[in-house]
Amino acid sequence: MAFPERRKMNMRMMERDAIDLGTADIRILFRKFFVPTLLGMLSMSAVTAIDGIFVGHGVGSDGIAAVNICIPLLMIFTGIGLMAGVGSSVVASIHLARGKVKAARLNVTLALLFVTVVTLVPSVFVMSFPRHTAYLLGASEHLLPMVRDYLVWFVPSLTFQMWIAVSLFVIRLDGAPKFAMWCSIVSALINVVLDWLFIFPLGWGVMGAALATSISIVTGGVMALSYLLFFARHLRLHPVKRSRKSLRLSLRNIGYQCRIGSSALLGEATLATLMFVGNQVFMRYLGDDGVGAFGIGCYYIPFVFMVGNAVAQSAQPILSYNFGNGNLKRVARTGKVALITAMGCGVTVMAVFAGAPDLLVGLFLDPDTVAARIAIAGFPYFATGFVFFITNLACIGYYQSLEQVRPATVFALLRGFVLLIPSFILLPVGLGVPGIWLAMPLSEMLTTVVIFSFYFSRRIKLKRW
Repeated sequence: MAFPERRKMNMRMMERDAIDLGTADIRILFRKFFVPTLLGMLSMSAVTAIDGIFVGHGVGSDGIAAVNICIPLLMIFTGIGLMAGVGSSVVASIHLARGKVKAARLNVTLALLFVTVVTLVPSVFVMSFPRHTAYLLGASEHLLPMVRDYLVWFVPSLTFQMWIAVSLFVIRLDGAPKFAMWCSIVSALINVVLDWLFIFPLGWGVMGAALATSISIVTGGVMALSYLLFFARHLRLHPVKRSRKSLRLSLRNIGYQCRIGSSALLGEATLATLMFVGNQVFMRYLGDDGVGAFGIGCYYIPFVFMVGNAVAQSAQPILSYNFGNGNLKRVARTGKVALITAMGCGVTVMAVFAGAPDLLVGLFLDPDTVAARIAIAGFPYFATGFVFFITNLACIGYYQSLEQVRPATVFALLRGFVLLIPSFILLPVGLGVPGIWLAMPLSEMLTTVVIFSFYFSRRIKLKRW
């Protein structure tokens, strides 16, 4: 079959399977997005967790500590990708609702160009000065060689990671959430196989874990970009004009997208701050074993984050499209469904972590090790924050989707910096080691109180629920 005929057939199939954002039942519509999005995101989190499991058993707690020291830097990059992904998908959703397909395509293309350029310069710096970067991230002399190895072998894949972060938003908006799911699942499966091969038979340790992750990310990035180039229903990539006027307009569009998606960047920055400050505090109180214990918790945090993100991202196309159409009743209904889902998921995750810490920690380390015992004792405290964590992500995503940048940004700053850092500093003084584990739960709980207070204070005025 010739390529044009094959492409036409694919387009007809995608038209048939297209999701009607404007009229379909909200609960059914949300479920169509949520299930594949959740599965895809959990598989992405599994990439990180699998690294930890293999590193823990193949290298030990030092390996877990070394990888955890690198993660904050990598999360900042991911946050930039999510910022561009959220911003471009919200803007593209509104353009599609108003019949401006070309404008939607252009915004998506600009987002991908932006993250590519932004990634290249810092990546070159890290690759040129890996030892200095490791010291800046807080590596001890003992952990320095492993931190350096992880950076050198992982950083080259960051551009592809950014493409994934943007493209999965766009693919779901284009009506193909299942394909977005498979991009993540295929990447995760490749990572599992290569992790085992590189760490155990070949004995490459932390370097092997980094290389396995890099190869899996490159695969997922190529799949996602191929969809946008050849198979997209509406949101195909669009050539960017090179005139001075076009460049000026492009920069303005990128700036607007970044402003809308800025709270997504702050969400990743929250995780980076959590890990960076937590590493420093645990190192101060408990040394390398404390960092290793906290590292196990941080391997699970992406799962919790992805659950909240799955709720927010599943609601986003529905919210933005209907907001663009002025259908506020469907906006309100979608918000309710998303909030109920977030709280239910939060309670479930909290129960699992609080009820089975020995089982969860045992996947990474022998329960008799010092680091494992610290983690088992701390997990029930840590878990108390998960319901607030997921709820906050869903609420911030709600305001993002409606282009309400200011409240979304304020809430993200509260949970990521304003409340989190003082909690890490003050709680251990009064409560000791349990206070370190309780820093995140306290900051998330207080943020939830602020969000709900803000919402109810504006309820009569906004009339959105």
